[in-house]
Amino acid sequence: MTADPLLERVRKLLAKAEDPACTPAEAEAFTAKATELIAKYGVDQALLPRSAPDPVGDRILTVDPPYARDKAALLAAVALALRCRVVHLDRRGIARSHLFGHAADLERVELLFTSLLVQAAHGLATAGVPWDEHPAAFRRSWLVGFTEAVRARLVRSERSAATGAPGAELVLADRSVQVERRRDEVYPRLAKLGPRRLRGSGRRQGYAVGSTANLSRDPRLGHQSGGLA
Repeated sequence: MTADPLLERVRKLLAKAEDPACTPAEAEAFTAKATELIAKYGVDQALLPRSAPDPVGDRILTVDPPYARDKAALLAAVALALRCRVVHLDRRGIARSHLFGHAADLERVELLFTSLLVQAAHGLATAGVPWDEHPAAFRRSWLVGFTEAVRARLVRSERSAATGAPGAELVLADRSVQVERRRDEVYPRLAKLGPRRLRGSGRRQGYAVGSTANLSRDPRLGHQSGGLA
């Protein structure tokens, strides 16, 4: 992925967006374009003619506490939007997530999740916790709002990229079926996680930050599973 010219354009756009001299309006425009390009990259990779089969792969990511379940929910939201599937393997507060997907999509998920963890940590660091509220409750609800905004933005970008490529929707749907089939082969008896009851009031603030978060990042950054205190 690092040598792809399209992703080079993404890196340049994000470098401009992160420049301190850039106005908020300019930064938002650069970020929107970068998001559009990384979605296009996923579609382009799916439509490439292949001389060999492109089987579904998998990888396991570990998300460390604090807020491991909330960060794992962010990972799942990114994965679903980018046509991957996730099985959560929670053990004593340490969230292990088993991802299934095609190679290009798995790479995109891990890159975006890495960036979003860092951005969420920055957002939480500047979010004021109400004096009468428990910090952990506020931060969990903040992360829910952040995740909801990111998921909505990614779904729009992916749908737009697929609509602009003739024949893409059928190819992408078939790839999604392959991913789900592989997941079901490995985990034939899956149980859904129960609903959560969150008391914190940070959801609106988290949603606002997620609505402006960068949805692409320099692929040379390593994966980080921590970062939220």
